[in-house]
Amino acid sequence: MNKINPYTEITPEIIKLSKLCVTNGAIDSALYQKYDVKRGLRDLNGKGVLTGLTEISEIVASVENENGESIPSDGELFYRGVNVKDLVKGFVDGNRFGFEETTYLLLFGSLPTEQELHGFNNLLTGYRSLPTSFVRDIIMKAPSPDMMNTLARSVLTLYSYDDKADDTSIPNVLRQCLQLIALFPLLSVYGYHTYRHYHKGKSFYIHSPLPELSTSENILRLLRPDKKYTELEARVLDVALVLHAEHGGGNNSTFTTHVVSSSGTDTYSAVAAAIGSLKGPKHGGANIKVNQMFDDMKAKVSDWEDEDQITEYLTKILHKEEFDKSGLIYGMGHAVYSLSDPRAEIFKNYVRSLSMEKGQEDEYNLYALVEKIAPKVIAKERKIYKGVSANVDFYSGFVYRMLGLPIELYTPIFAISRISGWSAHRLEELCNASKIIRPSYKSVAARKEYVPIQQR
Repeated sequence: MNKINPYTEITPEIIKLSKLCVTNGAIDSALYQKYDVKRGLRDLNGKGVLTGLTEISEIVASVENENGESIPSDGELFYRGVNVKDLVKGFVDGNRFGFEETTYLLLFGSLPTEQELHGFNNLLTGYRSLPTSFVRDIIMKAPSPDMMNTLARSVLTLYSYDDKADDTSIPNVLRQCLQLIALFPLLSVYGYHTYRHYHKGKSFYIHSPLPELSTSENILRLLRPDKKYTELEARVLDVALVLHAEHGGGNNSTFTTHVVSSSGTDTYSAVAAAIGSLKGPKHGGANIKVNQMFDDMKAKVSDWEDEDQITEYLTKILHKEEFDKSGLIYGMGHAVYSLSDPRAEIFKNYVRSLSMEKGQEDEYNLYALVEKIAPKVIAKERKIYKGVSANVDFYSGFVYRMLGLPIELYTPIFAISRISGWSAHRLEELCNASKIIRPSYKSVAARKEYVPIQQR
């Protein structure tokens, strides 16, 4: 007989009350159009409502013609005015790891010199150690099956170890941000090892980071029992971190950082809120869905080179007849990009190289074929307002699988990267702080007379 957990049991009373929530929570969808409400802070064409200014990054998805009309174009992404394609090419050609260099650029607005980069790396290395007994007292206590939950809890707990936790001066916030950037790999990987041990009964081990290693190298070292990895593995993971580090102020988790920071709260609370946003499957968990979709596809499509079979499967997905019945081809399309996502374009070449090293070229070819076919299937089945193309999540989950990363760490890897962007945006919000961010909601509820309790 299963013992009832009073903390998680859904009682008949809860079910009854939840029906009231549904009944009274439903708003007539026609009212949104009547009052010109920009749902999701986007218009009908998917263009975001302008709510702020930033110098940190720029997303280009269209160009204006002579008549001032917006025409879809190949996507471009700029970090502090530097094209990400050039940034990646620069550190790859220079045989350097790029995440630390990218973080410096995002935080301070310019590319570092060799001396500045060396000093910055030393600064991060100095912060890459947790408080005494933190792993035992915090991470190993009440391990969660969700690593993002563990990460958020760890970040909030670090508040208690900071004598200046509530100091929002720029020097102090920068110090806090640099510490979190340095510690995110440890918090994420150690959290996974704890979960793996207590929930799956696996061996428990904790490796220490090495000061001479890059962030991507240390992630692989901390994760693997033998601490070994190939150079290509580390470099592909490094490129993934760079491409996920920042993506404009309007994405959900970064906008959350701005909103929460505008209230004047502490860094740990702001970052924990951003983690909560990124945890959502509509934001940070998309690459997991891509992996699961391809697993389902590989089981049901007998010939991975047959375009007709793949087309039929994708069409059934859109008709809500296959995979999770959501009607979504995961990894295809983006809220901003139209003809192409530059991150996916950059990543694709490195994915192919890794697939060759891992002997998974057939699987890579399947991904490439789906990337080619899916936009045609979507265009045939649905009315689209802009182009549809593969986004960065389309390939990232495949990369993480080839690297042997557990699926529980897919979204935390995203957070390890995006903490750089969140930090830059928190600092920018505080530098320009004036008003708390407070958009407007219009009430459409009918007015009611108060009824004394005896007459209800």
